[in-house]
Amino acid sequence: MDHWQYLLLLAACLLVTLPLELTGSRVYRQPVRLARAVLPAAVVFLVWDVIAIAAGVWNYNPRYLVGLTLPFGVPLEEALFFLVVPVCGLLTFETVERMLR
Repeated sequence: MDHWQYLLLLAACLLVTLPLELTGSRVYRQPVRLARAVLPAAVVFLVWDVIAIAAGVWNYNPRYLVGLTLPFGVPLEEALFFLVVPVCGLLTFETVERMLR
């Protein structure tokens, strides 16, 4: 079960914020806008991770990873983190903004 913890946490983040989309935040319904908001930062932080991994600055405990590694040694879960967390943040932001209008 430990190997699934990181992925399950990411899935839980998406699940917890999904009702925000269903109540009208319209983040998932605008995929181009979502990609423009999330992908630039995700790329920057993935490059940062690649550099830090190559330099030995940090690594990941394999106990909490499923074992799928992307090029340059980036665990799948880490790459997904840079997509899931900003999406959840954007859902929250859009919901609060909509409620304050």
